[in-house]
Amino acid sequence: MLVDFVEAYFDKDSPLYAGVDDTLSSALRIREAARSAGIPIVYTNVVYQEGGADGGVFYRKVPALEVFVEGNPLGAWPAGLEPAEDELVITKQYPSAFFGTSLAPTLTASDIDTLIITGLTTSGCVRATCVDAMSHGVAPVVVGGACGDSHAEPHEANLFDMNAKYADVVDEPAVIAYLSGLDNQ
Repeated sequence: MLVDFVEAYFDKDSPLYAGVDDTLSSALRIREAARSAGIPIVYTNVVYQEGGADGGVFYRKVPALEVFVEGNPLGAWPAGLEPAEDELVITKQYPSAFFGTSLAPTLTASDIDTLIITGLTTSGCVRATCVDAMSHGVAPVVVGGACGDSHAEPHEANLFDMNAKYADVVDEPAVIAYLSGLDNQ
């Protein structure tokens, strides 16, 4: 799963700029290993209607979310991340990829019981998705170097907390080795 890898976090003029280019590179390498292994890929993005009426408290609390109003180029995929036609895109309005979306029933219908999670931001949408995955009976595996935040402190604190309570936090080489083993079976 690639959570919210959109231009808003990579454009230096964006209020959500996070300087996370290395994070995207890691997620792309993991995505390629998953594709080679035949593992389904899921992307999330955030889209609001004009004025943010569908964003509720989250939209009011974080004014920078206005960059995700439908049609804003900051909500677009960065170069190199475009989903393939057979890959699922979940559009959301709240932090968790599960809340108010079809993700949980889609995973159940596909007999998927584990999610390898990469994305932005570690302290926000990655964490919310991780907690909800676990709450839905799906085992979350969070790839620390393929997640990012605008500051190192919340990133590290949230990885520590997710590993302690909700998920297995692993590094990119471990995930690539695992996925490569699936490719050889």
